[in-house]
Amino acid sequence: MLPFQPADVVANFCHAAMLVPMSTMNISLPDYLKSFVDEQVAGRGYGSSSEYIRELIRRDQDRLTLRRLLLDGASSAQTEPPDAAYFTGLRDRVRGRQGK
Repeated sequence: MLPFQPADVVANFCHAAMLVPMSTMNISLPDYLKSFVDEQVAGRGYGSSSEYIRELIRRDQDRLTLRRLLLDGASSAQTEPPDAAYFTGLRDRVRGRQGK
C-alpha cells in the first residue's frame, strides 16, 4: 500500500500548476507540530510544507461550505417525507443522465 493516495498527489500537482499569485505567510510552530508536518509532507507525497498547509486550508474551506449548506437545509421549510414514487423518479433521472 502506498504511504499516500495518488489522487492527493494529482490534486496537489494541479493546484501547484495553476499560475495563481501567492502571498507569503510565516507561521511559528512548536517542534512537535513541525515534525508532524514534515512527516505528512514526506509520507503523503507533498512537495513542500506549503503544499500541505494549502491542502489543509482548502479542506477546511470545503468543510465550512458543507456545514453552511447543511445548516441552510436544516432551516429550510419542511416537506413531505419521500415515498416510493419519489425514489422511482430519482432513479429514472439518474439513469437518464447516465445514458447521455
